Amino acid sequence: MGEFDQHQSTRQIHDLSEAISTGQLQPVKRLVNSLSAAEIGGLLESLPPSRRMIVWKLVDSDYGGEVLVHVNDEVRGGLIDVMENHELVAATGNLQLDDLADILDDLPDTVIRQVLHSMDHDDRERLSQVLAYPEDSAGGLMSPDVVTVRANVTLDVVSRYLRQRGHLPELTDYLYVVNRTGQYLGRLAITDLLTKEPRCQVSDLIDASVSGIPLDLSANEVALKFEHHDWVSAPVVDANNRLVGRITIDDVVDVIRDEAEHSVMSMAGLDEETDMFAPVARSVRRRMIWLSFNLIAALLAAWAISQFEGTIQQVVALAALMPIVASMGGIAGSQTLTLMIRGMALGQIGGRNSWPLLSRELAVGFINGLTLSIIVGGLAAAWFDQLDIGLVIGSALVINLLVGALAGVLIPLILNRLDIDPALAGGVVLISITDVVGFVTFLGLGTIYLL
Repeated sequence: MGEFDQHQSTRQIHDLSEAISTGQLQPVKRLVNSLSAAEIGGLLESLPPSRRMIVWKLVDSDYGGEVLVHVNDEVRGGLIDVMENHELVAATGNLQLDDLADILDDLPDTVIRQVLHSMDHDDRERLSQVLAYPEDSAGGLMSPDVVTVRANVTLDVVSRYLRQRGHLPELTDYLYVVNRTGQYLGRLAITDLLTKEPRCQVSDLIDASVSGIPLDLSANEVALKFEHHDWVSAPVVDANNRLVGRITIDDVVDVIRDEAEHSVMSMAGLDEETDMFAPVARSVRRRMIWLSFNLIAALLAAWAISQFEGTIQQVVALAALMPIVASMGGIAGSQTLTLMIRGMALGQIGGRNSWPLLSRELAVGFINGLTLSIIVGGLAAAWFDQLDIGLVIGSALVINLLVGALAGVLIPLILNRLDIDPALAGGVVLISITDVVGFVTFLGLGTIYLL
């Protein structure tokens, strides 16, 4: 499915580019508006700015607001900049409250005032409620648009109430049962409403097995709950167990996608909200910061090598073998670091299991180091016809793979304690440690045993 979607997207971009080049915008408009808002957003992110703006002006106004929700922050800012205030008000006026909350800060102040003025008092109150919580929390993810019923009524009463209401929020698989003070009691399945006898009491059909999600639960933990329970939607409650909203699977999918993008981009020091076609000067500034950190790490490794200049001059073989030790330690450490970052993101690593995990990784590092030391040491000894060189590089490999395992476990734990994203900074710190330790260990042992 993923390969099909990727091929289809590539073909759509090609077809759009061809049509724009010929100036035939009517086929472009038909093609664009035949897609979903999310697909349009993906296409816009894939186009250079000049063509992006041409396509954006062809998007039907009914889609505009939803498309803005589905593009990254930087692209959204560029699209908003070319829109008139009345266009923005029209585009965002029909958005669901949770989607509106996601992009409200990106809108001009004049547009925000007009949008709020066009809303009724209840919707403004619900929007304020959503905006009061961090974006990466259950409160920030939830929509306050929920349908509630009482426990002491029949299904027939509920059905008549829904018909009078006229519509249900998207992805409604359950109605939520509350008491007079709004406290969450459980949920009523839509399937029960449709299949059970109309005279049945709601109280007899309440599913109380699912507790409400706390407002302050992190977005990642919310995603884990949805994954473990296969939910389509879930209620959100405050500290007093009052129902305040619900989270739906489409919002959770966005969380999972954003987290995956963040992990991948952070490894290279990039931001997942960055426009891939951002101006060169802006991209240079952003990437230079990360390159500078890596340069410092490289200079530190170079300094460590310079301390053994005499050893390298006398035993030239060390210069040829030296990169092997640092490289293998870095790769082994990166494997452990990736495992740790994934485990922390999934909530699988805490204070109680970090030390057993450290012991395990040290054991893996030692066994791998011992195995590689026999192979590399034997090859080096045969290559240079000198057994001591084989023993030196073999010993250095074992030590550096142990250091890589130790650093791979401890670095993310320490960075997380310091409120620093391990995915962003962990790789640079790890490579610095394994490079320096690898060079110092290998050249130090060479100095001791070969001179």
